[in-house]
Amino acid sequence: MSRVLAVDDEPAILRLLGVVLARDGHQLVTAGTARDALAALGAGPGAIEAVLLDLGLPDRDGLELLTMIRAQTTVPVIVLSARSEVTEKVAALDLGAADYVTKPFDGDELLARLRVALRGSGTTAPRGGVLVHGPIRLDAARHEVFIADRPVSLTPREFAVLEVLVAAGGRILTHAALLETVWGKAHRDDVEYLRVVIRALRLKLEDDPGQPRLIRNEPGIGYRLC
Repeated sequence: MSRVLAVDDEPAILRLLGVVLARDGHQLVTAGTARDALAALGAGPGAIEAVLLDLGLPDRDGLELLTMIRAQTTVPVIVLSARSEVTEKVAALDLGAADYVTKPFDGDELLARLRVALRGSGTTAPRGGVLVHGPIRLDAARHEVFIADRPVSLTPREFAVLEVLVAAGGRILTHAALLETVWGKAHRDDVEYLRVVIRALRLKLEDDPGQPRLIRNEPGIGYRLC
């Protein structure tokens, strides 16, 4: 059972979250203000294991609070907000949110995303720097990739992009974050570079590249592994 802090000033939302989280055995802790949220997070290590954060709080903007949470703890934060603008989503992800779910939300989807966030990176490292995500197994030291035990030959750039995606374990990575990590800061706006590599990865990894199921696009934001 995990203790999940929901930061929202709407009692109806908090009641709904209590019902939804109970289905997966989570314990809900609530806070209606940024001040209360920081107090709950300061209760000690392990007191809170994940945060569901609304952006419209009465005493502080949610993005500002997200920055403060990230400075205080490494627990995963899922933004749960009615704000659906791409700029808001990108800002939250760039500030360190593990995920972004738009209200109204589906309870099962929220629980699935929370499970991914609670797994941390969502990867396992069985030995020797090997990363595993679903059917993908990536060995960084040997520069080898297998999809369902089938070896896949990748270029160095394709391998680098896939390695970052696998290490993220299902979290959304923004275009800028991927570009900066693989190509460097000077190329954080060169989205077409990334699209070319993603296209090549889908051709090599997906059963049907036209209907990708492994590498998913979050329109206007970035990519995630499913």
